[in-house]
Amino acid sequence: MEKQKIWTIPNIITFYRLLAFPVILFFILTKNEKLFVVFLIINLLSDAIDGYIARKFKMETEFGARLDSIADNLTYVLAFTGIFVFKLEDLMPYIVSLSVYIGLLIITVALSLVKFKRFPSLHLYTTKINGYVQGIFMICLFTVGLIPLIYYTVIILGIIGAVESIVIQLIISEMRSNVKGLYWVIRERKKDFQAKTQL
Repeated sequence: MEKQKIWTIPNIITFYRLLAFPVILFFILTKNEKLFVVFLIINLLSDAIDGYIARKFKMETEFGARLDSIADNLTYVLAFTGIFVFKLEDLMPYIVSLSVYIGLLIITVALSLVKFKRFPSLHLYTTKINGYVQGIFMICLFTVGLIPLIYYTVIILGIIGAVESIVIQLIISEMRSNVKGLYWVIRERKKDFQAKTQL
């Protein structure tokens, strides 16, 4: 792969998120909540920024999509670990729904690793939208406290996105990047079927 395909601005931002993982994990392990929150928010914001730059300036690549997915998964690990270390008491009334959501996320990753031997990189519309809502939720949780409406929005969108991802992975024969959603996958398969039957 050519260097210019790797060292794009979005990919450099994503590399930052990967490098920040052990630093933020260290803040969790040392119970430094303030620095954890600051750097996690930077990670969440940089995730939105690299995606915007990649789309706006036509810098989207397969390598970038895969790299972004790995960084996303690591950020999920940090976010949920931080929640359980610093905010478990606040979330105890919601532990069942949170556990269902986390379980589905684990299934989406495990299914991709087993079936495709790589992390999922679908980047569905539902998961993109939920990523922004999750960012708002995390900022609110660690500043003003847990807001039930935002929490349930995250959980509902998250479960929908996870189920959609699982269904798509069961349908497709190889992992692809930047898939819009189940509707588009089914429409594509229908077109392919019609094209074959017309031959």
